[in-house]
Amino acid sequence: MAETESAPGAQEFIPPSADTIDELRAAADGCRGCELHRDATQTVFGRGDEHARVVFVGEQPGDIEDQKGLPFVGPAGRLLRKAVDDAALDPAQIYLTNAVKHFRFELRGRRRIHQTPDRVHVTACRPWLVAEFARLRPEIVVVLGATAAKALLGPSFRVTRQRGELLPWPAAAQHPEDFERVPVDRTGAVADAPAARLLATIHPSAVLRADNQDVAYEGLVTDLKVAAEALKK
Repeated sequence: MAETESAPGAQEFIPPSADTIDELRAAADGCRGCELHRDATQTVFGRGDEHARVVFVGEQPGDIEDQKGLPFVGPAGRLLRKAVDDAALDPAQIYLTNAVKHFRFELRGRRRIHQTPDRVHVTACRPWLVAEFARLRPEIVVVLGATAAKALLGPSFRVTRQRGELLPWPAAAQHPEDFERVPVDRTGAVADAPAARLLATIHPSAVLRADNQDVAYEGLVTDLKVAAEALKK
């Protein structure tokens, strides 16, 4: 796949009348905001309770997610579920999504090899992420890995420097104004988004690639325990 220099972006595909995550999910099936839709099997939108206390944001769907149409159902997703359990987070209170909604890959024979999304893909898909947050009211936002962190916090943010640290949300966002106001009803009325906190950590796929997976996994769980403790306060 050739690198894309520009993309029209997702904004024109987001119906202004969409009031729920389900309506956004249905609209996202028709998104043509960047070229990734051409080779991906389908759009992979977020899943979970619209009233979830915790929102996890990852990079993009993988091969299995692309086939099943659900985020975090492959090997990294299974590891994340184990880490969530070990950190004593309630999976029923979690909403899972990605910064990019289509699978970017390189075809090698019959295998589809993951490729990190370019900045243009993250930028093109960002309106979906903003639209999701407008309909969610999380107490904690957990960003998994560099791509998700840069999508929300900007290119200068480094997960390695600030992982496990609670930051104010949406004040910590690169563009907090995108997340500060949320709709309250179907009339178009808006209100201030409730104050929340954000925590960055590694993506579970990084654990699977680590030389010492046990150490990497424990680090992920330790970070998630910070989020679990914050929910108790």
